[in-house]
Amino acid sequence: MAAHRDVDLTLFGATGFAGGLTAEYLARHAPADLRWALAGRSPERLRAVRERLTEIDPACADLPLLTADVTDPASLADVARRSRVVLTTVGPYLRYGEPLVAACAEAGTDYCDLTGEGEFVDRMWLAHHATAVRTGSRLVHACGFDSVPHDLGALFTVQQLPGDQPISLRGVVRSAARFSSGTYASAVLAMSRVRQAREAATARRRAEPRPEVRSSRAVGGRPHRDSDLGYWLLPLPTIDPQVVARSGAALAAYGPRFRYSHYAGVKSLPYAAGGALGVSALGLAVQVPPVRDLLLSRVHPGEGPDEARRARSWFTVDFVGEAGGRTVHTRVSGGDPGYTETAAMLAESGLCLALDDNPGTAGQVTTAVAMGENLTDRLQRAGIGFEVVH
Repeated sequence: MAAHRDVDLTLFGATGFAGGLTAEYLARHAPADLRWALAGRSPERLRAVRERLTEIDPACADLPLLTADVTDPASLADVARRSRVVLTTVGPYLRYGEPLVAACAEAGTDYCDLTGEGEFVDRMWLAHHATAVRTGSRLVHACGFDSVPHDLGALFTVQQLPGDQPISLRGVVRSAARFSSGTYASAVLAMSRVRQAREAATARRRAEPRPEVRSSRAVGGRPHRDSDLGYWLLPLPTIDPQVVARSGAALAAYGPRFRYSHYAGVKSLPYAAGGALGVSALGLAVQVPPVRDLLLSRVHPGEGPDEARRARSWFTVDFVGEAGGRTVHTRVSGGDPGYTETAAMLAESGLCLALDDNPGTAGQVTTAVAMGENLTDRLQRAGIGFEVVH
């Protein structure tokens, strides 16, 4: 249905900071014959982005500019009908995301975003998964640092283990980087909506089919020292374990019984204790509306660290998997997670959906289900490491 469209890929939100980095990545790395466009609400700012991209690749002077706004459903429907794949960096997604998801699901257009908002993902499954299945649209959320390294890293790890045995897997995140302003705003919003998020998750569990002969689940861990990795582990209440568990439910490679736990890894006990207290204090503070508004006023969406700061940043995600008496340790690693690598992950997700021979699927699906090894291969070529440590 989406084969005969004006463009292969449209980037919505190109005038923002993360969107601009994604546009620059595409200007540098997209194939010369890719038909792609920029979309946003300000024609003037879109033209400024196009001029900047033209300095990278003169061919970008001909990029189509599509005017669209999240408050104008007709404009989003037009973008979706004209595109095979739409990428969006416009968040927080709970506030701004649903109209574009709805437009893509209805038009049979593939969709990728950068959300880490579990409530948003659950509500979009409830509202638009069935439509996307009917039209053939692939709705792929969390295509940045949330949750590509964790989702594809888990897939990479279970592929090193026997697939006919129960698998226990833990992922441990470490980084030296500044959180993106969008991630911060989304986290504050999510912490202030614990009840609503629980309601959405419960509604989805009741409605979503489960595997009949297999089980896959994210399990909460406790703070402890990991003797294999040498770090103190703090459970991370992010969307990543839910994404990994959904891939585990969909793919037989994760074995008959798959369990995943997700942590931040720190070197010292005092730092671990301080981090746990800090997260708890933030979770309490955001329940008070004036405090929440103050915290949100300290970040400015559309801004981010300069290139030198990003060049010094890094991340690793270590995975330890156990199955059938065998233990394997793998690692996903890269540069600045919040901006540089997130832009690469989103762009390569869009290119993968537009250009690669992916598994046949539709509806709301994870990166591992929609693209799997094709996206892993693309990210490796982009400089993100996937390795077996031992």
